[in-house]
Amino acid sequence: MTDSRNGKLKYLLIGAGLIIALIGILFLIVPEKVDEHAGQVFINDGFEDIWITPYENVPVSSLTQNDFRTVNGIPTYTGTAYATELGVDVSEHQWTVDWQAAARMIDFAYIRLGYRGYTEGGLFLDPWYQTNITGAAAAGLDTGVYFFSQAVNVGEAIEEAEFVIDNLKGYRVNLPIIFDWEHIEEEARTDNVSEQTMTDCAVAFCRTITNAGYDAGIYFNRKLGYHGFDLSRLADYGFWVSVPGDFPDFYYACDFWQFSFEGTVPGIEGSADLSLHLIPVSAS
Repeated sequence: MTDSRNGKLKYLLIGAGLIIALIGILFLIVPEKVDEHAGQVFINDGFEDIWITPYENVPVSSLTQNDFRTVNGIPTYTGTAYATELGVDVSEHQWTVDWQAAARMIDFAYIRLGYRGYTEGGLFLDPWYQTNITGAAAAGLDTGVYFFSQAVNVGEAIEEAEFVIDNLKGYRVNLPIIFDWEHIEEEARTDNVSEQTMTDCAVAFCRTITNAGYDAGIYFNRKLGYHGFDLSRLADYGFWVSVPGDFPDFYYACDFWQFSFEGTVPGIEGSADLSLHLIPVSAS
């Protein structure tokens, strides 16, 4: 009787050991839960909150909403890493600008030099370009120009840059020359341009501009910044980011932040686009 009980106990212990061993093996072979967003960051692209994989070679913004306070509709940077200047961008749509009056409020002006048509693709000089750049410079403002691009290939982007260079002769600019490629809401010749082609065009434009001795940059909103341009290929150029609001809510660092399309500037009738130039302060 005792031997029988001992035998049963022995088999029970063996069975328990096998169960424990099996459980251990199962724990070993079941894979750990993988973080599907490892290496990614959570951002708002202007429409929704999404995950993105950041570029390794593009500097990240250190700015937060706590770095700004808004006074009379103008965001004011309260930190110490940057000096800031306030500026406006204008085109023929602003008509006559009293630059002496505007200079009492702003520090710089971006002037549209020209544009490419979005239907037939012709190159055009902004009718108010010469008047605006001359007036802004005479008022003592820092000046820069931008070109509204609708390039569909590298050749057209280079043509646009050469058009800018030719029409800059005799004028002073001390801000980067900006490539402004935008999607058109109406039917346009650029409707089917790929993200790679957009970036190819931006690189070609900026490279042509810098080869001529000027600084170059790219204007874009969050949609194009996150879903359009390959910013890793454009990191050598300035970024002008359009993020209307009270702080530059963009993952990457920018040189210019366009914060309003509805600003009020003395000497300019109607609404004006306002931007801050974020100038890094040397640690020394």
